[in-house]
Amino acid sequence: MNLSDKRIILTGAAGGIGYRLALLLASRGAHLALVERNEQRLIEICDEINRGGGKAVAIALDLTSEGAADQVIAATLQALGGLDIVINNAGIMDFTLYDRQSPERITQVINVNVIAPMLLVRAALPHLLAQNSGRIVNIGSAFGSIGFAHFATYCTSKFAMRGFSEALRRELTDSKVGVCYVSPRAAKTPLNDDITTQMLIATKTNMDEPDYVAGQIVQAVERDAKEYFIGQPESFFARLNGMFPRLVDSGLLKNTRIARKYASMKK
Repeated sequence: MNLSDKRIILTGAAGGIGYRLALLLASRGAHLALVERNEQRLIEICDEINRGGGKAVAIALDLTSEGAADQVIAATLQALGGLDIVINNAGIMDFTLYDRQSPERITQVINVNVIAPMLLVRAALPHLLAQNSGRIVNIGSAFGSIGFAHFATYCTSKFAMRGFSEALRRELTDSKVGVCYVSPRAAKTPLNDDITTQMLIATKTNMDEPDYVAGQIVQAVERDAKEYFIGQPESFFARLNGMFPRLVDSGLLKNTRIARKYASMKK
């Protein structure tokens, strides 16, 4: 897919990966509707893109608020004149002992990571199906293929997005609206707090730079990929976990015990 002049909704646009992704999409000639709660940062990013000759508009809102999905679609259609691609990138994460995670936080993670993107896709689909073209891109995680201890709720949300992407892709098989699920591994972004970062270093977990991840996401979209897994050996273990989960249990045991020490430091 050639991204020039494509009208794209990008959520989580002010995050470590989202910001780089916005700049890269703009450099490809895409017209962007950037969605983020942080209005000031969002305006700064749009100004940066527009000064460089690109086109970006800011849609500052909380995607979990009532009616947010319809508001995003309406604002995009008005500002860009149409819609070609939705990239669900927004997300939140906790590294914690599950019994210490509050019910309110569990609900919030599921709302942000699963319910909000599903509703945004639902609001976008009538427009994409009417023109019989377009792309839904859901940014998942290696945590959506392998259940990692102390990330129970986050893993649940990413497993859900992988299943949603797979089911929706099959549902739309007779249309020209595609669905792409992109699965990065750990990345060096503010999504990881200090204790999480210390744990990732202690367990020798591979972490990619945000620029690299953004480049891989763009590559997945340009290639019209259905699923795109970033990084080895994580991609291999994701597939292995699907076939031999008990074997992966044993392989993760050492790191699980190391991670527990750091998770216990969380309040």
